[in-house]
Amino acid sequence: MTRLNRTDRPYDIVLFGATGFVGTLTAEYLAAHAPEGLRWAIAGRSKGKLERLRESLPGGAGIGVLEADVADPASMRRLAEHARVVATTVGPYVTYGEDLVAACADTGADYLDLSGEPEFVDRTYVRHDARARETGARLVHACGFDSVPHDLGVYFTVRQLPEGVPLTVDGFVTADATFSGGTFASALNQFSRGRQMLTAARDRARHEPRLMGRRALAPTGAPRFAKEVGAWAVPLPTIDPQIVKRSARALERYGPDFRYRHYAAVRHLPIAVGGVAAMGALVTAAQLPPARRWLSDRLKPGEGPSPEKRAKSWFSVRFVGEGGGRRVFTEVAGGDPGYGETAKMFAESALSLAFDDLPPTAGQVTTAVAMGDALIERLRGAGITFRVAATR
Repeated sequence: MTRLNRTDRPYDIVLFGATGFVGTLTAEYLAAHAPEGLRWAIAGRSKGKLERLRESLPGGAGIGVLEADVADPASMRRLAEHARVVATTVGPYVTYGEDLVAACADTGADYLDLSGEPEFVDRTYVRHDARARETGARLVHACGFDSVPHDLGVYFTVRQLPEGVPLTVDGFVTADATFSGGTFASALNQFSRGRQMLTAARDRARHEPRLMGRRALAPTGAPRFAKEVGAWAVPLPTIDPQIVKRSARALERYGPDFRYRHYAAVRHLPIAVGGVAAMGALVTAAQLPPARRWLSDRLKPGEGPSPEKRAKSWFSVRFVGEGGGRRVFTEVAGGDPGYGETAKMFAESALSLAFDDLPPTAGQVTTAVAMGDALIERLRGAGITFRVAATR
């Protein structure tokens, strides 16, 4: 099945979870940047909330409304059958995402989410990759700040380095931003499921084909002072290195022997030490149900930073790539990473899958593998920076 076989579906894109915090931002971005002729719809549990959102959007009269509930697998199937591309913001995905992925894989609809949950991504691969390959569906996870700047940033960096040689890339993240209740809930849920996450990773490793004749690694680096960026480098326990590694496994351009390490870049040592301690305390608290409930009540799903705070937020990811006697410094940068820019990345990813001339892929794929150069150009046009800072 190809995209051309699905052009008779009512909508090019369906945004599920459109009335949530990030969902609303994504709907607003799509409404403001929709190409002429885009057929799209917003979807969720409450028809009343969806209709109120539609009324607030420019061109709202032409936007469809679909009722769908994650607790009703049949409604997930109907949603997938109505769309060429389904983009969902409904998380935590390990709790609420399974039936929609299954429906998309089975019907050949392309699927996008904002998941930074390794357990969910690994389970999706084991259970639905094979069927998606049969139907032509592309299952693309982590299409927001997790992990678009990092996955595409490494892809962009690799393209500045020689071909056919061992390559190393280190990524250094700095940001000034606030997260929403939905993001916090997903993080707490993930921290509390260490055993299940490890089981899912091992199950994926048993199913994933062995990489022959090449190697792609994403080891956890040790904390260190990184002279190349003038900051303390603290390993980040996010899904991003795993996504980068899967892109490297799939694309020969990453060379015969590739390694990626992922860090937060912190200027001052006391702040770096404090950040590590705070993360450890949060992970520990997430193991205890009473503490996890107390933390969840501090910031509930649907809540998020104010427009004023988002307007002041920013991110920068600097990459240092080496190979074949060449060293390159690159940067991906933008505004509010968690919400404004995530909505932008998510919407542009959906538009890219729906309309761009892309490499033929199917099954569970990354943004670099599925969309690569096309998505980079879209994001550049939308105001996100991809640049080469220096070469040596």
